Amino acid sequence: MITILFVAQIVLAVILTILVLLQKSSSIGLGAYSGSNESVFGAKGPAGFLVKATFTVGLVFIFNTIALGYMYNKSYNKSVVDEIKVEQSAPTAPAVPEIPSAPAAPAAPSAPAE
Repeated sequence: MITILFVAQIVLAVILTILVLLQKSSSIGLGAYSGSNESVFGAKGPAGFLVKATFTVGLVFIFNTIALGYMYNKSYNKSVVDEIKVEQSAPTAPAVPEIPSAPAAPAAPSAPAE
């Protein structure tokens, strides 16, 4: 689903760029347009075809961006490590062999008793 939304995002960005360039307006804003846009698809003010199309594609672009961000963040918390099945617990350390003790020191000679 994320792949479809990502491809749609790229397509919408291209369409939105073309729509904005087709308006060929020298001024900024929806209300003020120059008189040079008297073509078939010219903006012709805020009620024109291109303005409505640009606004619609822009809204779809924004909703697609929000959906794409939501889906990405939803899958961001998942990890490949979460899907690994552990067959056994951690290996235990081998038993330490008993260390032989040193032989006892010989007893000191005792003095003869008188």
